[in-house]
Amino acid sequence: MKAKRTVNGRSKIKSGRSDQIIQVLIYCVVIGLCLVIILPCLNIAALSFNDGKDAAKGGIYFWPRIFTLDNYKQVFQDGAITKAYLITIARTVIGTAASLMVTSFAAYALKEKGLPGRKLLTILITFTMLFSGGMIPTYIQYNKLGLVDHFGVYVVPGLVSVTYLLMMRTFFESIPESLEESAKLDGCGYFGIFTRIVLPLSKPVIAVVGLYTAVNHWNDWFSGAFYMRSSRLWPVQTVLQQMLTRAMANKEITSVAQAIAQNTNSVTSDSLKMAAVVITTVPILCVYPFVQKYFTKGAMIGAVKE
Repeated sequence: MKAKRTVNGRSKIKSGRSDQIIQVLIYCVVIGLCLVIILPCLNIAALSFNDGKDAAKGGIYFWPRIFTLDNYKQVFQDGAITKAYLITIARTVIGTAASLMVTSFAAYALKEKGLPGRKLLTILITFTMLFSGGMIPTYIQYNKLGLVDHFGVYVVPGLVSVTYLLMMRTFFESIPESLEESAKLDGCGYFGIFTRIVLPLSKPVIAVVGLYTAVNHWNDWFSGAFYMRSSRLWPVQTVLQQMLTRAMANKEITSVAQAIAQNTNSVTSDSLKMAAVVITTVPILCVYPFVQKYFTKGAMIGAVKE
């Protein structure tokens, strides 16, 4: 039996020894998982700030042995990387905002029980999660729509994700119908209810879906590599991916690779890769603190049925 104790006038159940052991084990597992995630990131950061030739000798773990910024200077040496960053930021901001708008509208419509053909629409939308046309038909379709070699290929195909659509619909359904009914009695239409009641109460799901969408846009290099005929609209991930590929495969293409071949620079392909990983990861990580308070509640959508 667990003994009861009173703290500040409140009765609490004292944990047994087995409960304390389980709690310690849970803490150990969580700490171990955090170390598994954090330590490789520290190693990557240390290698990115370390002299490339020195890092090739090994022994660099969580702190640079010979500090240098040459790896980052080489990455930003070409002006194309700055333009690529602007394109990446633009596609992330525009794509995320447009996706949230379209997805929230569609989710609110599917939430309404009076929508004609609601069940059929839900089945058809869910069906697209299971099957896709494939790469070649997708490219042909984008080409006929005029999206190939156009900025729109970064935004239009990702306007609606079925997973995020269903997440939003589930959250909207959890909002009490009495709030909408009272708003209708006050003369609010569907758009007024959506903007004045549903959206303000849906900050958790909007924050989570917005974060996931922004991360998808930021990390995407595939669209630029396959749907852009020229490099003028490449996002930063595609530019860095091409830079690393050339640096490792053809030493005559980039100034970085030439420096490595001539042994006149402290930058190596490995140190360049580490700097590229840091450059592409850190900016999007800065978004997490702003949505962290909504993340736990929003990520559990659909897990608990009230």
